[in-house]
Amino acid sequence: MSKPTIEQLLDVSPCEYSEGLPIEQFIDPVINQMWPQMPRIAGPAFTVKCGKGDHLSLHAAIYRAKAGDVLVVEAGPDYANTGGNVCAIAKQRGVVAMIIDGFIRDIGEIREAQFPIYARGVMPKPGAKEQMFPLNQPIQCGGVTVNAGDYIVADEEGIAVIPKDKLTEVYHLAKARTDKDAGMNLAEWKVQHSKKVESKLQELGYSD
Repeated sequence: MSKPTIEQLLDVSPCEYSEGLPIEQFIDPVINQMWPQMPRIAGPAFTVKCGKGDHLSLHAAIYRAKAGDVLVVEAGPDYANTGGNVCAIAKQRGVVAMIIDGFIRDIGEIREAQFPIYARGVMPKPGAKEQMFPLNQPIQCGGVTVNAGDYIVADEEGIAVIPKDKLTEVYHLAKARTDKDAGMNLAEWKVQHSKKVESKLQELGYSD
């Protein structure tokens, strides 16, 4: 099986990646889209850890990430970690998106720039710039351990974290499910679904 391209990853919903991923690989849904109808995003994770009340690591990371990267950030639950100008620079440099286990500000500017960003919410007060942590180390984001180079696929359905060493396997399982569902109309799906449900009910001894 061949390694998927970013375009191929984008063709498959995070819902279908559940075919090959346990729930532990999906970021807590409280971290969600910060503006409506954001496009689906995909790319390798550039991992960042910020100190409590501090955002220096993230501000340094926008100049070190490569075009195509998704910044995935472990941050404190208090101050804003990024704003309009930082996101504008990240976009200029080809960063695909940010996923932040924390807060942001300047949401109007970010929305106008159409920069995809996922976070816990909005907070006007920014963090300090006094603590720097090593970049591209394992972090925790929304309950998931994310390693540098793991692949992120995210949209309005949620955020999947695909371990880099399982990318090909997980993608092909998800693509097979996508193709199977696409090849079935609702009537056909209903027949299959009903048989599965009734078989399980019978197995459990349920009758009505």
